[in-house]
Amino acid sequence: MNIAGKDLNLLLTFHVLYTERSVSAAAVRLGLSQPALSHKLARLRHDFGDALFVRAPRGLTPTPRAHELAPRVHQLVAGLESFFDFCEGSDFLSRNDRVHLYTTDYMEQLLLPRLLPLVRREAPRLQLVTHNTRGRLPRAELENGECDIAIAGFYADLPASYYQQRIHAEGFVVLAAADNPRLDAGLDLDSYLACEHLVTTLTGDLDGLVDRRLREMGRSRRVVAGLSSFLAPPLSVVGSDLLLTCLESVGRHAETHIPGLAVHPCPLALDDVAVIQTWHQRTHEDRLRRWLRGQIKALLAGESR
Repeated sequence: MNIAGKDLNLLLTFHVLYTERSVSAAAVRLGLSQPALSHKLARLRHDFGDALFVRAPRGLTPTPRAHELAPRVHQLVAGLESFFDFCEGSDFLSRNDRVHLYTTDYMEQLLLPRLLPLVRREAPRLQLVTHNTRGRLPRAELENGECDIAIAGFYADLPASYYQQRIHAEGFVVLAAADNPRLDAGLDLDSYLACEHLVTTLTGDLDGLVDRRLREMGRSRRVVAGLSSFLAPPLSVVGSDLLLTCLESVGRHAETHIPGLAVHPCPLALDDVAVIQTWHQRTHEDRLRRWLRGQIKALLAGESR
């Protein structure tokens, strides 16, 4: 049978009439006037070739045919309600799903210790997978579904089909060995430039924000190594005269957890780094991913300067 000509809303009408056994109560539940409901009942009787419900002293009485149809109609209505709950996301936190985050080891350290417990509690069937963003916007991955959210402080010139949200901002400090002999009198620009430097580079480029700012001042520094991590370089600073200019949370974490390190104010005026989360329009309306983006923003809001 071709159902194209059938009004499936009539099944809901049947379900409510059978449950309520009252035209007035069913009309209220369906948000219809009693004449409109009577019209739907007439169509139901025509479609099924049976009276279905007859008037009784206390409402409606189902006919044998109605009793026969009721279990199947109830099953269909329940299935449709479940389907639209899924589509509309009223139960989205219970979905089996996997979300891929492209970010940096620095952001993993800052975010995941608080995000993972929240996800395990609120969306226990959701799996998170992180990938290193490697200094670039994962454009192809966002477009083909391999990446759901990208988080970093160096994305720019996003295409029109991408969304972005600022979630964190942070300034720079200088990390040094606590016994660095060049810093006995403190750290100023001259002592800063007298030292050699480590940098974090995700692309291999050793010319960064600090170097561009120094050129504006007619100065320069000597960079001896570029490491592809935000969290590993502090270990190389211990016991050396090397300096690492890094985000403040990286420096404070290293000072707390790695003996022999000290944090100094940066002697250069550098703009704060604005970290953004980026996503493609493909996932913009997905309730689960929208919820996760909201949690990420809320968790990092307190970290922003």
